[in-house]
Amino acid sequence: MDRFAWQDGVAFVAGLVVLVAPELWGDNAGEQPLMVLGALLMTAGLWALLGGQGVPSWAATAFALLIFVAPWAFGFTGAHASAWTAWIAGGVAAIVGLWGATQAHGGKPAAA
Repeated sequence: MDRFAWQDGVAFVAGLVVLVAPELWGDNAGEQPLMVLGALLMTAGLWALLGGQGVPSWAATAFALLIFVAPWAFGFTGAHASAWTAWIAGGVAAIVGLWGATQAHGGKPAAA
């Protein structure tokens, strides 16, 4: 599958941001789910950047979507810093991941 390295880089950076955000904002709201999901997204992005085989682009997209819904699922929508970090980082990584996962040669959708 032809993918650009910048898409994997976006997944890595988004995962890193989500991983360290609870410590930066100083509130513990959603700390555990954000750290776990951020680490998973960061690992999937790094694995793809390093050319690892076996991790489809859909895995990083799934982690990004889980990060996006985490404020609702784990009940920290009232903690604005943590929730907005999850929504922005998860949303951007999910959009880029979906776009990258569906692209193939010449911009045609990739076969499943």
